Amino acid sequence: MTMDVLIHKFMNIVFPAILFILLCITFPPYLLVKFLYCNLVRPFIREDMTGKVVLITGASSGIGEQLVYEYARRGACLVLVARRKKLLEEVKEKARELGSPDVLVVCADITKVEDYKHFIDQAVNHFGRLDHLVNNAGIISLCPFEGVSSISNVAPVMDVNFWGAVYATYAAIPHLRKSKGRIVVIASPIVWVMGPRLSFYAASKAAVTIFFESLRAELDPDVSVSIAFPGVIKTEMTKGNHLGKEGVMEVDEESMSLFIGNFPVISAELCAKSIVKGVCRGDRTIAEPYCFKIAHYWNVLCPEIAHWFFWWLNSIKPYKRT
Repeated sequence: MTMDVLIHKFMNIVFPAILFILLCITFPPYLLVKFLYCNLVRPFIREDMTGKVVLITGASSGIGEQLVYEYARRGACLVLVARRKKLLEEVKEKARELGSPDVLVVCADITKVEDYKHFIDQAVNHFGRLDHLVNNAGIISLCPFEGVSSISNVAPVMDVNFWGAVYATYAAIPHLRKSKGRIVVIASPIVWVMGPRLSFYAASKAAVTIFFESLRAELDPDVSVSIAFPGVIKTEMTKGNHLGKEGVMEVDEESMSLFIGNFPVISAELCAKSIVKGVCRGDRTIAEPYCFKIAHYWNVLCPEIAHWFFWWLNSIKPYKRT
């Protein structure tokens, strides 16, 4: 047996024991400090958004639209980015009514290289600064992996959900460093569980989560990162708007309703309130509803049970939501 093999065997025996002992020593104090911070310090932390500039992608509907209204109520100046200009104009008018002092509408496609630099530059040229970048734009695909006629048909899921956020962030970072700003990312609890028929969507959201967790370590302390994990939210997605197996956006409310089943669906307004509240409090992660985070613990501590549950979920006959 070579020396390298002996060293690896030694490490496999000793390192787990050392790490376990360290966990037993450090975990109780960590929980105590976190409990005291969450209950005695965090409730009094509130970032004043008055006059600050917030850029939100996917701002024409759903969670993005409601995030616009929440930031408007806090007196922020807003940059609304999406492809549907008519809807953006309607959102702009309501945001002004709710208290935003100035709202800029930019019609753009976040997946296009020529567009992402354009809307960041427009925001900074108009307001002179950028404080929050909210990467909200996203699409979903709902089909079995083997049901896709061509893998290239579902490439837009990654283009919008992952690369769209990366492009905007790349252009915004120099301005966010100047303002000591924040990046807000809308991920999904699907990264904590095994969602059958959502493999491409789950992969895109997992990529977003890991990318921005890594970026947090690079940018700290100049730029902060908050990652939100909204559950089943009442938006165009839950109404059946999804990328079909042929690579075309389609609406199939019945299929989406059958898939969601009896999962609790909460309003986009309530979700947005929770996200903006957590962001202004400086939270690193925000889960709404919080109960979805329990799935993460189940997946880490009992992966076989989690696998069995989602295998069963995939195998049962869908039923209509009542």
